[in-house]
Amino acid sequence: MENATRRERIRAQTREEAKAAALRQIAAAGPQSLSLNAIGKELGMTGPALYRYFAGRDELLTELISDGYHDLADTIETEAGVVADRPPADRVRALARAYRAWALAQPHRYLLLFGTPVPGYTAPAHTVAAATRTLRTFLDPIAALGGEPRYPELEGQLAAGMADRNPAAPWGGPALRRAVTGWTRMHGTVSLEVEGHFEQMGFDPGRLFEAEVEELIREAAGDPG
Repeated sequence: MENATRRERIRAQTREEAKAAALRQIAAAGPQSLSLNAIGKELGMTGPALYRYFAGRDELLTELISDGYHDLADTIETEAGVVADRPPADRVRALARAYRAWALAQPHRYLLLFGTPVPGYTAPAHTVAAATRTLRTFLDPIAALGGEPRYPELEGQLAAGMADRNPAAPWGGPALRRAVTGWTRMHGTVSLEVEGHFEQMGFDPGRLFEAEVEELIREAAGDPG
């Protein structure tokens, strides 16, 4: 039993070392560069030996993506706990800033989640649950801002889609539409910043991000601005 436990520890450690090496590859040359042979060489083993720990590149990618979604969600949920007693608009601002800070601190992981899809790879369905954790955390403060339904057809489609994915989730109505809208704004602005598209445009991307968040808050509260 002790030997089995030791083997399990070694296996878990090797898997974590392989994932760390994979993230270094991705940071240097993008997710399309991922190579089990190169990872094995860095860890002092052959590429085929690494297949004892991962079935292949796709399984490793899936773990990295799932880890990324959960790490982002953990960050947002932690921030939500810190600001839980603040007014809804301040909570939305805090969560949005935490989202951007996570992306800027580790852009290679952000782009692995939200950048150009890796050729030949399709993320399995279970990663959807990990991805929706962040959206779910935004729902409470956005719903608390108030506001009336504006786009009933779209809101109905969003609610139906979420119900198909998670029948137990109490998501629907204008709050869900505003949360999706907010994520779209954050994702679009942050993605352009992370990819460097604002560098030659002569303005502070942080100010643009803050302006987008304020627009979201005004729209969610029903203020036409």
